[in-house]
Amino acid sequence: MTPAAGEPPPALGRLVATVERLREEVRAAHAAADGRALIELAKGVLIGRLHCTPAAAARQLDELCRQSGLSPLELAADIVNQAARDHVGDVAAEFLERIGAPGSLPADPGAEVRLRTAESGALAAAGDTQAVARSLLTHALTPLGAVAVAVWTAAPDGSLGLAGHAGFAPGEAARWRHVPPGVRTVARLALHERALVTLAGPDEGGPPSIGRLQWPSGGRIAVPAGTGGRVHGVLEVCWPQPLAPQPPPVERQIETLAELCAHTMDAGPAAGAGPAQGPSADVRELIDLAEGLHDPAVVLTPVLDPAGRLDDFRIRHVSGDFVDPAGRPRGDVGGSLLLEAYPMAAGDSGLFDAIEHVHATGEPFRAQRMHLTALVDQVPLTSVADISISRHGVALLLIWRVEDETARLAGLLQHAQRLGRIGGFEENLTSGEITWNAQLFDLHGLPPAADPVPVRDLPRRAHPDDSAALGRFLRALLHYRRPASVDFRLRRPDGITRHIRVVAEPVLDADRRLYAVRGAYQDISAQHWTEVALAATRDQLAHTAAESAEHSRLALQLQHAIMPPTPPVVEAPGLRVAVRYRPAASESLVGGDWYDTVVLPSGLVLLSVGDIAGHGIGAATAMVVLRNALRGLAVTGAGPAQLLSWLNTVTHHLTDRVTATAVCGLFDPRTRILRWARAGHLPPVLLRGDGVRAFPLIEGLLLGALPEAEYAEREVQLARGDTLLMYTDGLVERRDSSVQDSLGHLMRTASGRAADLDALLDRLLTDSRSDTDDDTCLIGVRVS
Repeated sequence: MTPAAGEPPPALGRLVATVERLREEVRAAHAAADGRALIELAKGVLIGRLHCTPAAAARQLDELCRQSGLSPLELAADIVNQAARDHVGDVAAEFLERIGAPGSLPADPGAEVRLRTAESGALAAAGDTQAVARSLLTHALTPLGAVAVAVWTAAPDGSLGLAGHAGFAPGEAARWRHVPPGVRTVARLALHERALVTLAGPDEGGPPSIGRLQWPSGGRIAVPAGTGGRVHGVLEVCWPQPLAPQPPPVERQIETLAELCAHTMDAGPAAGAGPAQGPSADVRELIDLAEGLHDPAVVLTPVLDPAGRLDDFRIRHVSGDFVDPAGRPRGDVGGSLLLEAYPMAAGDSGLFDAIEHVHATGEPFRAQRMHLTALVDQVPLTSVADISISRHGVALLLIWRVEDETARLAGLLQHAQRLGRIGGFEENLTSGEITWNAQLFDLHGLPPAADPVPVRDLPRRAHPDDSAALGRFLRALLHYRRPASVDFRLRRPDGITRHIRVVAEPVLDADRRLYAVRGAYQDISAQHWTEVALAATRDQLAHTAAESAEHSRLALQLQHAIMPPTPPVVEAPGLRVAVRYRPAASESLVGGDWYDTVVLPSGLVLLSVGDIAGHGIGAATAMVVLRNALRGLAVTGAGPAQLLSWLNTVTHHLTDRVTATAVCGLFDPRTRILRWARAGHLPPVLLRGDGVRAFPLIEGLLLGALPEAEYAEREVQLARGDTLLMYTDGLVERRDSSVQDSLGHLMRTASGRAADLDALLDRLLTDSRSDTDDDTCLIGVRVS
């Protein structure tokens, strides 16, 4: 009979049937062998417990089967579960419980038999991953609906190799023998995430994998296979149809099977946990390699917990060039656990995670400028290092090159010097140590061996007209602790004046206290003269703006003509008088603050300070009137109270609705007695020894408020070495504080013996907390 079209010849059909029958017989033989291995394992448990012979154990097993009504395999699985009490038994126990929620996993009393049989087959075929894959599919995965299984081994270079498979067509398995690095597959996804990955069904954008041609609509699960924290490969299970979300017991069963696969792939020795164990050959070789490197290196070995999971890493060796970020010697680090020596490695830097990933996958890790944090006396200290981690057998080599911050800063400063005549500096305010680069000595006109100039001394080396701007710069930087910049004219020792810009920032410690300043100087002389030329051109094009600017300039010149910002020191009989004047921040706020020190014909010394209300040319003009009027009235020999009474009349009748405050004092050098009166002004402050006190407030109406006013007068006995401070409200006034609070801050700042009167006044101006940017007058009187 002729066979129909498309049908094989009868002889070929019989041959195909024979091959299929033989395959079934081989599969059945393997399954029976796996079952016999489980039964033999149960007999071994009975021999150990009953202390009997193998024959007696076999008879006991048969008797237990007869009494319980269980099959030999079921009874053997039960005996092994009770004896082992391991992870396999825990997973099998979940299948024996019913969860009452709808859709939950039903009880499966045969799960423990399948798992134990698969385990026995894996143990019997240890080293033969192909036989292990076949045993897992036959006994544990086919009952779950799976049709194929693949066991992948992971190489350190990122490639995957098909170590074992079952259920796939021979041609399909041959095509997937090797997966090069970088190819994104389902197995690589699980390896990268180091967690179970489920693909419910086909996805055009999803990763390819083995068996996709055989089951185009099938789902699959891939889970890493590892032991002791190391991932040796991936177990991938395939289903022929789309895969619904699996209950947790099923996922845990597959994870357990992956662990069985990992034991067949783990050919390396177990990692010891104790420091007393001698290093293995590969660890010794790695120690020799670390000592031959120029970079600091650490040799690590994994530490496992009793359950065989990765717990930490032991520092087995540190190289001779090792640099500890916390400054500890290498002997204090070697032999300890990684997280004990560097607990911050488990933090945001990700160092411990990187080491764990290299240990698990064997993939080398490289990172530049990783931030490493170490605890120094419980204070976090962060350093920057280049990191390299690689696995060699059971050990890891960690190389870190801590970045030399000093060298990096020097390189940056050299670039700054080369690009724009910029010099960097850093000043430690606690120790007084100042670091300059060579360019700064050139800018200041100093020899390289000279002492650097502290930032507080810049006003003394600047043009007098720039002292106010420098004062605001120092206050912002040192007291408000915020970055600041200023342009000023630097007067060099060689007589050359350069236009300089300083940009600086405060450096705070962990407690937010200021301990240093750092920044840069730049020579902007060429830029300055260019800006002057451009300003002249703009002035010609904007005549109205020029007239307004000229008006402000004339007012400021008038004020400076009467009271220069830094007047010369006044030497009076029995006194040394120093004065500081700080104009308003804005030229449009030119005010009427004044001070005066005059030796009268009677030998008395007139000391006065006052403040005209308002700003502008009117206030400056009224200031000149009152200051000169008080000088003329003082020649009469009248006391301070009478002088203020007359000055009140002048203010009320001879000026255009002006009000003012003032303090007037007459000092007798022979008796050292100071008579004083006040007209609405803040009282003077007396420094005697290490103590500071303000004069008590006495009655005194501000000038110009009423046509006639009377003023009280007091006497104060001064002593040799006393220092008297008279000032205007621009020194202490704040928008967010009362006058008394600001006056208290002034007295605290002035406390402590000051040998240099000029230094005391400069410090008071710099440390002033005033935020109104008003004019400020400050007189310091030292009794001699």
